[in-house]
Amino acid sequence: ICASVKRLFLMSLLLQVGQTLHHSEGTSGGQVIEDQARQHGFSYVRRITLEIGAFAGVEQSALRFGFDAVMRGSVAEGARLEIIDLPGRARCYDCMETVEIMDRLACCPRCGGERLLPEGGDEMRIKDMEVV
Repeated sequence: ICASVKRLFLMSLLLQVGQTLHHSEGTSGGQVIEDQARQHGFSYVRRITLEIGAFAGVEQSALRFGFDAVMRGSVAEGARLEIIDLPGRARCYDCMETVEIMDRLACCPRCGGERLLPEGGDEMRIKDMEVV
């Protein structure tokens, strides 16, 4: 894959996230951060914390690897990336509880039931940013 395609892929992974980003479909990650900088009056991002669900389909090592390149030239150039892993969640139709699961095909950890409907864990969003 050529470098420009990789860059676009990583940007879309980074910033198809969080409530503030949903309204910006089609906008690159760096651009969303730049827009937020103008809107809120900050000039530099020191740290970006992402929350990534267990079922989000994000290869975190690739995300970390490309983060600096994706943020180059933005107010987030040189920012530290922190990732918080969020568990998968599912509703068990045997015990009617919402439980945390590590695998989409897991049995209910409470009752051993096999009728689970995933309800969460596919999130990817910016939790917060440390800005100056």
